[in-house]
Amino acid sequence: MADNAAPAPIRVLHLEDSEIDHQLVALTLRKHGMAFAMERVETLEDFALRLEQACFDVILADYHLAGFTALDAWALLRTRAQRPPFVLLSGAIGEAAAVEAIRIGLSDYVLKDHIGKLPHVIMRAIEVWQARQDQARADAELAASERRLAALTEHLQTSIEQERAAIAREVHDDIGGSLAAIRLDLAWIARHSQDDAAMQSHTQAASEMLQHALEASQRIMMNLRPPILDQGLVAAIGWLAEAFERRTGVATVLAAPPGGLDIDKTLALVAYRTAQEALTNASKYAECSRVAIDLSDGEGVLTLEVSDNGRGIAPEALAKPKSFGLRGLAERAKTVGGWLDISSRPGAGTTIVLSIPLDAAAAERLAQGESA
Repeated sequence: MADNAAPAPIRVLHLEDSEIDHQLVALTLRKHGMAFAMERVETLEDFALRLEQACFDVILADYHLAGFTALDAWALLRTRAQRPPFVLLSGAIGEAAAVEAIRIGLSDYVLKDHIGKLPHVIMRAIEVWQARQDQARADAELAASERRLAALTEHLQTSIEQERAAIAREVHDDIGGSLAAIRLDLAWIARHSQDDAAMQSHTQAASEMLQHALEASQRIMMNLRPPILDQGLVAAIGWLAEAFERRTGVATVLAAPPGGLDIDKTLALVAYRTAQEALTNASKYAECSRVAIDLSDGEGVLTLEVSDNGRGIAPEALAKPKSFGLRGLAERAKTVGGWLDISSRPGAGTTIVLSIPLDAAAAERLAQGESA
């Protein structure tokens, strides 16, 4: 039954000082089979009052009225958060004035000499207005979803770092302690088996394996939560670069302020993890012979740039649904108000740039630069 119900009449507020013209509009709308409920007001005061008292689907307005124009009515209407489409219906307006009216936000205009077009113009204005309302709601929902995603990302990253720190402590306290005890026991066995060559050989082999395990546990702890971060970001990135060069044989150069950087620990951790992931990607995929790391805080922006001279990344690889490493870095940068830029061409290397504003002025300046 609901599907067969007649559509609700279009609610029209007509700003018109001529009763004859008002009746002509009503006749035109009825002639085209439009269901409507229309009322007329003549003054700006009554126009404002009716807007407060009721909701309308469309505003029709003559241009020249007693003591004011339709543009005055539009200026009043545009201050409202929710405003219906505004259609100009006039016989005393030139084309230049009509175009200017559209430019400042009016929905459309119809000359009274062509009033037969009015029903079509009204329906089109309402459809466009509804589409804009739907788009605004969709944009608001998307923005809210992105805020929720950012909050979730920040929570997950915090939880991950806390878990990493807890695991690092367990590796240090439990595994590290156990390995240290084993080392003491092996040293005791070695001292008390001087005359047993086979035992000495096994003890030496076990000691070498133990040393490997100790180094592995130290490396795991450093990757999980590097204590060197407590000495500052420059020192931590320097250690990361040296370890990368030692492990891979790839020449790695770090350029950073000699006096270090005095920044928040949260920002330092984001920069450190970005450099760590960038170097991991370079070792896995780049096939490069040189990596350059540049770290600075000029103009109130912390900037970390990691570039290599490797084979580069194809655009389709960057867009792959499962490229979680780089996407994770981008989301992590957003949690501290920053962003990640990746530039790469096949055969021309890859550059990853992390930018984090260190103060509100820098954030505003960079936002204005992006919008321009």
